[in-house]
Amino acid sequence: MTKKSLLTLGQLLAAVPAGAIATLSFAPYNYWLLAPLSLIAFFFLLQHKTAKRSALIGFLYGLGMFGTGISWVHVSIDNFGGMPKIASVFLMSLLIGYLALYPALFGYLYNRINRHRPFHQLLLTGPVIWLILDWIRGWLFTGFPWLWMGYSQIDSPLASIAPIFGVEGITLALVLNSGAIVAAISYRNWKPLLIPVVIIGLSFWAGKAQWVKPDPKNSVTVALIQGNIPQEKKWDPNERWPTLMKYMDLTRENWGSDLIIWPEAAIPALEAHIPVFLQGLDDAARANNSTVITGILDQKPDGQFFNNILTLGVDADGPYNYDTATRYSKHHLLPFGEFVPFGDLLRPIAPLFNLPMSSFSRGAYVQPNIQAHGYSIAPALCYEVAFSEQMRENITNHTEMLLTLSNDAWFGRSIGPFQHMEIAQMRALELGKPLLRATNTGITAVVNHEGHITKKLPQFVTGVLKATVIPTIGMTPYTTLGSWPLYFYSLWAFALSWILIRRQRGHFRDTRELETE
Repeated sequence: MTKKSLLTLGQLLAAVPAGAIATLSFAPYNYWLLAPLSLIAFFFLLQHKTAKRSALIGFLYGLGMFGTGISWVHVSIDNFGGMPKIASVFLMSLLIGYLALYPALFGYLYNRINRHRPFHQLLLTGPVIWLILDWIRGWLFTGFPWLWMGYSQIDSPLASIAPIFGVEGITLALVLNSGAIVAAISYRNWKPLLIPVVIIGLSFWAGKAQWVKPDPKNSVTVALIQGNIPQEKKWDPNERWPTLMKYMDLTRENWGSDLIIWPEAAIPALEAHIPVFLQGLDDAARANNSTVITGILDQKPDGQFFNNILTLGVDADGPYNYDTATRYSKHHLLPFGEFVPFGDLLRPIAPLFNLPMSSFSRGAYVQPNIQAHGYSIAPALCYEVAFSEQMRENITNHTEMLLTLSNDAWFGRSIGPFQHMEIAQMRALELGKPLLRATNTGITAVVNHEGHITKKLPQFVTGVLKATVIPTIGMTPYTTLGSWPLYFYSLWAFALSWILIRRQRGHFRDTRELETE
């Protein structure tokens, strides 16, 4: 093997650890500096490569990043999906391989568009291509916006950009900073370093801005119940009443709290099957001037299943009635967990796709806020808290808090629940609203409007998290404008790149004409 071949092989092999170290920038590790270091290494590896070689480097980078970063998905498939080991490993590998296609496509386009124009690659078209591919990944096949680089910066100075441009804006800033550093080093030109200087200056300015106003006169007392029910027992018919009594006992000890919140699907029965229990809980909550918010499943007469949030006690509906109760129904369902993509095709071919609880229907994309104890609360169930645009569009002028219910028992002691918590923190920061997060086994927490966890319960313990939460008044720029500033930036970057290329080609043409004369 020649020296050149060894060098090429070494660069290919280096792409995997370059992607893997990015995982350490996310929760629970939170070494946020490793995210730009990972990107810098990636961009150096892409320099002076063909488009095809860049695609391979990008694919290997993606295998390193997603192979380490979302390996926790395998826990739910293997432990609770009822699949043979070989089938669960195959599905996990398929998901990682699919996600790795995005950095592969980035690598290809990076050296296919504007090749031999390094500053365009690193500072104009490259960052925008990364952003567009993130958007596509967050939308295609219902979307999987996990491990967007911006989430890794929840504790970094760049976090202050989130209320203006959202998590995607932080990602763009990271890619721009990294590209500028690579450009400055590779081409021994200090001017690209002005970009990180401007971005860091913007971050410090944004960190001092007060986009929303806390409203201490309207504070609310909350009690978040963490039942800690083992997933293997949760739907055992013999465990139904012990589970309900456990939640009731924990609730009785906390009557008097304005809001008492149970996790996703806390009630291990369909709503239509337990009207007497729900009416009793509703009466007790009203008698104690409290509101109980709980996750619950239901099946409609037409056979459709929904994953819902239900309020009982002091709410806008009056005494509980199954036919008139207001519910929030989950819109973004978890692929293979709550629905099987192309299920009509896959289920007859392979019975292994008949996973438990994989046939839910979607609620509407935009739904009214929950009205509980006089407060307007924008909810999200589990996985859908990762969809920033959906949560943003469900914010109104009256929204005072965010709520997310989850059951991360599916993912055991993996890093998945920590990443999930980090994503929820970003929603609070983007939207400038405190967030309440109630889960079955953790992480149950209260997050303030600046994205900081103020109180939390340890994982895998039964407990109640009591806190006083201060709602906020007003809207952040991101809540008002969404991603439109980034859309305009993307158009500007492509337009500027096109103009510079035309000007450069015109200059070369004029030079050649002068030489021939």
